[in-house]
Amino acid sequence: MSTTHIDRLRALLEPLAAQSGLDLEDVKVTQAGSRRQVQIDVDAEDGVDLDTVAEFSRVVGEALDGSDVMGSGAYVLEVGSPGAERPLDLPRHWIRAEGRLAKIHLVDGGEIVARVLAADEDGALVEVQPVKGRGRAKERRLEYAEVDRARVQVEFNRKDDEELDELLEEGDDGAE
Repeated sequence: MSTTHIDRLRALLEPLAAQSGLDLEDVKVTQAGSRRQVQIDVDAEDGVDLDTVAEFSRVVGEALDGSDVMGSGAYVLEVGSPGAERPLDLPRHWIRAEGRLAKIHLVDGGEIVARVLAADEDGALVEVQPVKGRGRAKERRLEYAEVDRARVQVEFNRKDDEELDELLEEGDDGAE
């Protein structure tokens, strides 16, 4: 059984991520001029902050320099998080996306935009948004086997934020 370069990197990095309380989400190696670029995405249940990323980057750099997995050539290391529009590939991604809006491409060719209400190991309960704002949102249980791919969507005007603004405005009438 042959192992790829990425497999060897993952084997080195996954225990380090676990020791740091992180999930290793993605590892990519690309050629950037005369050097290779190693991009690593990590996440955690409550997200990751800059200090956590910096510390993990230091640990990874030491591990890579102390092993032969990168060979003797120069490389650039980048450690980050999956970002705001992260793909939903694993059950833990769906669980972490509860309350968020997602664009979901179905295996049958359909596409929906839905808010993730709840998720478990087998699927997610979503609230499907009406097309062009017509009609009402409808709840639907999606099994992961029905999903071809899905990605979290960035929202600038969430309904919850508008309701919070209204509550704050009501509190500005001088009453304490």
